[in-house]
Amino acid sequence: MTGSDYEHIREPIRRTYENMSHNRLYRNKKRGILAGVCAGIADWTGINLTALRVVVILLALPFTAVMIIGYLALALLVPAQPDNLYRDTEHEEFWQEVRKAPKDSVSTLNRRFKSLDQRLQRLEAWLTSPEYRINRELDK
Repeated sequence: MTGSDYEHIREPIRRTYENMSHNRLYRNKKRGILAGVCAGIADWTGINLTALRVVVILLALPFTAVMIIGYLALALLVPAQPDNLYRDTEHEEFWQEVRKAPKDSVSTLNRRFKSLDQRLQRLEAWLTSPEYRINRELDK
C-alpha cells in the first residue's frame, strides 16, 4: 500500500489538528493522575489543581457512582491536549488568562484602542491645524 492509500485515514486527523482551539476543554495528561480530567478542568477554568482534586474526592464520598460515571464520561469524550497547542509557556499563560477573565482581556484591549484613537485624533488635529502649515512653510 502506498501513502495515498491511507489518505482517507489521515484527512480527519489533519482536520482535527487544524481546528485546535485554545479555548476548548482538553484533558491534560502531563499534569493528570489518571486520565487528566481534573488537570484539564483546572487549566481550562484557572482553578487550583490541588483544590479541584480535593473537591472531587470530597464529592466522591457521598456521590460515588455519579462521580465515577461522570469522570469516565469526561475521560472518554474530552480529547487529550495536543502537544503543539501552545508555542511556548508565554503563549500558554496568555490563553489561561483569557479563559480566566475574558471580560478583563476585552476591557484591556478596549482601553488600549481608546488610547490609540485619542493619540491619532491629536495627530490629525495637529496635521490639519494652521500652525502646522505655517511651520512647514517656514521650514522650506
